[in-house]
Amino acid sequence: MAIPNKEFEDIKNQIKKFVDEEIAVDEKEFSNMHAFAEHLPYLEEKRNKVREMGLFAPQIPKEHGGLGLSLHQLGQIYEILGHTFYGLYIFNCQAPDAGNMEILMEHGTDYQKETFLKPLVEGKIRSCFSMTEPDHAGSNPVIMSTIAKKEGSNYVINGHKWFTSSADGAAFAIVMVVTDPENPNPYLRASQIIVPTDTPGFNFIRNISVMGDEGDGWNAHAEIRYENCTVPEENVLGPVGSGFKIAQDRLGPGRIHHCMRWIGECERAFDMMCKRAVSRELSPGKPLASKQTIQNWIADSRAEINASRLMVLDAAEKIDQDGAESAKVEISTIKFFVAKVLQDVLDRAIQIHGALGMTDDTPLASLFRHERSARIYDGADEVHRSRVAREILKSYSK
Repeated sequence: MAIPNKEFEDIKNQIKKFVDEEIAVDEKEFSNMHAFAEHLPYLEEKRNKVREMGLFAPQIPKEHGGLGLSLHQLGQIYEILGHTFYGLYIFNCQAPDAGNMEILMEHGTDYQKETFLKPLVEGKIRSCFSMTEPDHAGSNPVIMSTIAKKEGSNYVINGHKWFTSSADGAAFAIVMVVTDPENPNPYLRASQIIVPTDTPGFNFIRNISVMGDEGDGWNAHAEIRYENCTVPEENVLGPVGSGFKIAQDRLGPGRIHHCMRWIGECERAFDMMCKRAVSRELSPGKPLASKQTIQNWIADSRAEINASRLMVLDAAEKIDQDGAESAKVEISTIKFFVAKVLQDVLDRAIQIHGALGMTDDTPLASLFRHERSARIYDGADEVHRSRVAREILKSYSK
């Protein structure tokens, strides 16, 4: 899936112009706590403009109403949209909806595509993904306690989830559940089931406060209890027992999306860092930029951002050519490497801004709050480092 370079460059330029002129200029009006409901009329107005431009849901193939971009091309778009907090939402390619669209396209039945995928791609509804449990490590999704028991033509779900991203206001959840607890293969015990959020037994407990921000709507991370939550068997996504495989299918491209968005945030912080360094004087005629430590931070940040971009686009190209399975090492490498670069660049930018960087007078504190989790979700840094090392050492063991 790709479009000609000339057409892609035109699309990229249109998106950049729209972000610069239609979104970034208004961000100072947004609450730094990113209250979703408060800004919904504004966001829908911008979404309608993107729809009219024919640029909505750029991650989706043309046959489903998207642009038909390759993953390598899409990564470049995500970097542009990552410059603003609401960029991905306005273009309808935000997590977890983007990942849910992808797995519905690949594994959904005709009924599931018509009922759940179509309105999701059109931006008429939102969705959430419900996998992480408070009693088990999120980095090991083969260990779960949420059970879906087959009763006639239905599945009855009982369990406790949290960090169900975007559950507040979502129309449906894709839930990772154990359907065959006795299967000797732990990777075949779980399934993914679509659960409309108005189903009795889908109990929304709360939006979890993350780094002081409770969030709402798309920006929320909810705690959910499933209590005798009954859905028809036609809501099972893919074959029964394929939950782990489907989860892996969404993670490869998803990590490209995350990493390129982080690079967009890095570029924004880098720009702010440099402007502050040349404008803030330590004494008359001596700006911060005259200090070697500041110069080192700027040079290191520039090198690390450039390296990150090349690494991520290289991984995206490999996935485009040979599939995600061929790029396991590259995917894990970019996940921990770019997450660390993001944290370092944001930290340096805050340090250069001094006390101002700790306030919500700039977006830096908000970015830091929201993105400290980058080193945890979709697999903690330590898990990915270990995986990369094991894969490398296999060839030496042979």
